[in-house]
Formats: sequence, C-alpha cells, structure tokens
Amino acid sequence: MSRKTTIDRQTGETQIRLSIDLDGSGAGERKTGIGFLDHMLDLFAKHALIDLTVEATGDLHVDDHHTTEDIGICLGQAIDQALGDRAGIRRYGHFTLPMDEVLVTAAVDMGGRYAFEYQAPISADKIGTFDTELVEHFWQSFAANAKCNLHVLMHYGRNAHHISEGIFKAVARAVRMAAESDPRSDAIPSTKGVL
Repeated sequence: MSRKTTIDRQTGETQIRLSIDLDGSGAGERKTGIGFLDHMLDLFAKHALIDLTVEATGDLHVDDHHTTEDIGICLGQAIDQALGDRAGIRRYGHFTLPMDEVLVTAAVDMGGRYAFEYQAPISADKIGTFDTELVEHFWQSFAANAKCNLHVLMHYGRNAHHISEGIFKAVARAVRMAAESDPRSDAIPSTKGVL
C-alpha cells in the first residue's frame, strides 16, 4: 500500500505544496525561502527516511513565523494522511540523539491524539536570521496536525545550532520508528481496534 501524499495549503500569508513518501530514502527538495529551515528539513528527511519535497512562498518580509508554522502544519497533515488508519505500524517511537555537546530525546505516539511537551530551551534568540523560538512552534504545529503525542527533552546542551539540529534529527528517528511497518502484526496497534 502506498504511503504517499501531497498537501496544498494556500493562505493570505503562505502558499505551500508539500509531498511525502513515508517509505522513501530522504530524497526530495526543500525550498522554503528560509535557509536554516531548509537545512533542518533536509536533516529530518534523511534521518526519518521520508522522501520530502517542499515548495513554499511566504510573507518573509514580515518574518519567518507564518512560513515555518504552516510547513509544520503541512508536514503533520501529510504524515497523518499517509498513515491512513495506522494498521500495521509500530505506533511508538523514541530516540536519544547526541549532537556534539547536546543530548536530546524525542518520543512519539502516532496514536491519533494530540499532546505536546517540549523541554528544550535555546538560550540564543537567533540562529543567523532564524528566530529560535520557531523550533518549538514548528514541532507543536506538526504534532497537532499529525495527531500524535510528541515529547522533546534536551538533557543538556549549549550551542543553538546543535540543539536545533539534535531536535530535528531525534524527532525524525522517533517518527521513523513509529511509522515503520511492524513485521509481527498488520493490525491497528490498539486494544480499542481503532486509532
């Protein structure tokens, strides 16, 4: 069964077309107009083994907020749609990732319900021109639209770029684990029989 989907989002602030293949290799192009976000999405695609193509135009003359938020929304919606009824997936995933002096854990439940906990403060306000508070906002937007529980915990770290990179890679690895096919079961992974 194909686990591919495309999301088109057109608002007064952004125009986004995002395509994924959950069973990919990390291929695709990321063109958001925000260099740092492109870099983080490259890392996410590679470590999640999700083919990801993003073409976005947004009101970057204002700031990066709307574009970053809306790409998080689209990525979450795409993963939600591609998972379908979630039959045959592992459902849960977690990963603890070292990134130089940073250690980050991400844990996810692709169970169809939203919850978001984020304990990863970044002391710097900016990475280049990118507002670091948007890292948390991106993942909150993602989790709400992927209908998943997402917990992000930075155990320790100092460098803002390394913290952000560690978060994107750790979440990617957790999502990869949760979305993978379970070789032992093709059932919906819940005693309720539905997610």
